Amino acid sequence: MRIAVGADHAGVPLNEVAIKELRRLGHDVVDMGTHDPSQPDDYPDYAFAVAQEVVSGRCDRGLLVCGSGVGVAVAANKIPGIRAGLCHEIYSAHQGVEHDDMNVLCLGARIIGPELMLDLLRAFIAARFSGEERHRRRLAKVKAIEEQELAA
Repeated sequence: MRIAVGADHAGVPLNEVAIKELRRLGHDVVDMGTHDPSQPDDYPDYAFAVAQEVVSGRCDRGLLVCGSGVGVAVAANKIPGIRAGLCHEIYSAHQGVEHDDMNVLCLGARIIGPELMLDLLRAFIAARFSGEERHRRRLAKVKAIEEQELAA
């Protein structure tokens, strides 16, 4: 799987661990930065960069890390076609993919530690959209809302 990964300055510690683990698992990582936690920067820049990689099809999924995870989730979800979820427990990390076809995992480096982050990342990467009728129907409604708002 090809995975775009991005983090602001607050997310760097978890971001570096995530990249290493993804590569160890055999995934192709597109590293969108940042790597310097001493230089404050803006999470929307990384959210946009990762989201563009995913919606373009250049990457299968994305991972975003900021201090709380909220900022990157909000910013990424502004991009049509992105279904970013903030997950700090394992069930949501896989269920978001299985039921909602979540394509970007968002994490808060000031909320969770590296071990939980690795468990969340593995759950997200291993999960597949179920394709069940009820989930396809709900996802179609989400896409219709998105298209309606884009047309407005």
